[in-house]
Amino acid sequence: MPAIFSSLASANYRRYFTGALFSNIGSWMGRTAVSWLVLMELTDGSASALGFVTAIMFLPGLVLAPVAGSVADRFAKRKILLLTQSVFAVDAVFMAALVLSGRAELWMVYLISFIDGLCFTLDNPARQSFVSELVGAENLPNAIGLNSASFNTARLIGPGLAGLMIAALGTGWVLALDCLTYGAMLLGLLRLNPDELHPAPVQTGRGRTREGFRYALGRPDLLVLLACGFAVGGLGFNFQISNAVMATQFYGRGPGEYGVLGSAMGAGALAAALWAAGRGQARLRFILGGMAGYTVFNLVAAFSPRFGLFAALQVPIGLATATVLVTGNTLIQSGTSPQMRGRVMALWGLVIMGVTPLVSPLVGWLGDHLGPQSTVLFGVVCVGISLVLITFVIMRTDQIRLRLDTGRHGWVWLERGSLSEDVDQPKH
Repeated sequence: MPAIFSSLASANYRRYFTGALFSNIGSWMGRTAVSWLVLMELTDGSASALGFVTAIMFLPGLVLAPVAGSVADRFAKRKILLLTQSVFAVDAVFMAALVLSGRAELWMVYLISFIDGLCFTLDNPARQSFVSELVGAENLPNAIGLNSASFNTARLIGPGLAGLMIAALGTGWVLALDCLTYGAMLLGLLRLNPDELHPAPVQTGRGRTREGFRYALGRPDLLVLLACGFAVGGLGFNFQISNAVMATQFYGRGPGEYGVLGSAMGAGALAAALWAAGRGQARLRFILGGMAGYTVFNLVAAFSPRFGLFAALQVPIGLATATVLVTGNTLIQSGTSPQMRGRVMALWGLVIMGVTPLVSPLVGWLGDHLGPQSTVLFGVVCVGISLVLITFVIMRTDQIRLRLDTGRHGWVWLERGSLSEDVDQPKH
């Protein structure tokens, strides 16, 4: 089997990967349908309402993410995922039923989004750290890359398919199909062989959440990676709002064209994920380069006079964004002690999505009051300034080389060196 697909040699990982792929396609279809429902069917093009839906979904994570990380480290991750995926499926059934019956109201979307957010807060660290239990440490970077490839393949297919279905059948049937795809994920989890998993040591006792914070604060390398993730994922990842208002209000397009934007971004992100799965090394300069690419391509996109150019630019934007997030994810998981991985990944999720309850309403307000282009330029300004500040801090301290120490913990650490030097992968 080619090296880029080495993790698929594991039967457990194949089952998980297949289930996640179909489930992710449904999830992207569902997200596209909900965005269209809120923006064009339940409101008169209110970007603020769409921003609030996004905000309320991620509000629980702002408060509960560190606790969720401790839960992921304390209990069997497979059982956690079976629970969370079941709740997602039930929520999807209710949403589809409300829309198909014509009884959906905006407050109902808010409520279901909040319940999904509670569930996602627990699901995310468990799902992220469960990858290492499926394949072990040796194949972890490859598995993370393939997981991202699965997610972005779904992102390539889901929004475009949803746009076509919305135009032909309506949002309700898209949401109904989303319900069915959760069955694939649940089936994949149920078919896993527990004897072939690689469970991490379980820590017991009090203070596990505080210990996660102390662990991260004592690791300057993790702080740099978390800062990069915060800039791109926390402040810059507003495409659910910006693409929706640009497609409908700036370019005057319909659901099909809106879906094309998500698929184009997914194509770029898929390329980044496959590249990450196949490469032998991760480098800090990939992250900084991705941040620069995000800034430049979004700046051009904000002033694109034609929809075709705006859509084409979503490919390199997706590539740049995914490069930052996948590389950061790989470095953090590969360089974190196994018994701390759930808590650290919860912090990663917190910096990427925890500020969404604050950022999304602001981006929606900008779209309503300053115009659709402002929703894109917000990310340009935030990521551009963050890139300058992070690079300045690294250069000022001469701590500009990331590599993996294969000592007691096998973690990533920063030391003096050259920005272009590699991040070596752990030796086994």
